[in-house]
Amino acid sequence: MSHSVSSHTIHLRPHADVAERVLLPGDPGRALRLAQQLVDGTPKMLNHNRGLWGYTGIAHDGLPLTVQATGMGGPSAAIVVQELIALGARRLLRVGTCGALTGELRLGELLAAEAALPHDGASRALGATGPVAPDPALHAALQARSGVVVSADLFYDPVPDRFSASGALAVEMEAATILTLAARQGLPAACLLVVSDIVATRERLEPDALLAAEQELGRVALAALA
Repeated sequence: MSHSVSSHTIHLRPHADVAERVLLPGDPGRALRLAQQLVDGTPKMLNHNRGLWGYTGIAHDGLPLTVQATGMGGPSAAIVVQELIALGARRLLRVGTCGALTGELRLGELLAAEAALPHDGASRALGATGPVAPDPALHAALQARSGVVVSADLFYDPVPDRFSASGALAVEMEAATILTLAARQGLPAACLLVVSDIVATRERLEPDALLAAEQELGRVALAALA
């Protein structure tokens, strides 16, 4: 690992070192599953404080990898990412789910965010005023369909077609914040998502299919970070 364990962060209380390469799922359960999938042997628990499960180990490509849950939404993600950077994270890749806004996407498909529209409060508070771009090289390494996403504050939005005219293919909750914060720190970041829902029809990926798509998500994400 590249950086020593620190006790100076408030919300993450690390029990292991943070790798320079970090995958950022929102869901703590997904963090565990991805760590078990991608790390050789048993991953070390990095953090369990506040239910934000994180893990570190040597990935299948022989290099250190951290998988750390961010929780739901931009405010939680901003805290976690800021503290991960303080602990040594240097390349950040959000891995999560999104809801399709158009018929161009199918359930279970992977989508790499070529830009995130900042319709959430956290990214705007960090200075985002227009589309937030990922690191070009890291984005190009993601072997998945590319498209614009919109980052929002509400999962249960009372106006479900709010973003229908935005030009985005999908909606999610953390990408704009993570990309904005990484850019402010001069660090590369990108975003890879599984289409788990169709917003207009409220169709949702079945649990077994979501787990299968998650496996592909992890494979593509690790390959991009290699």
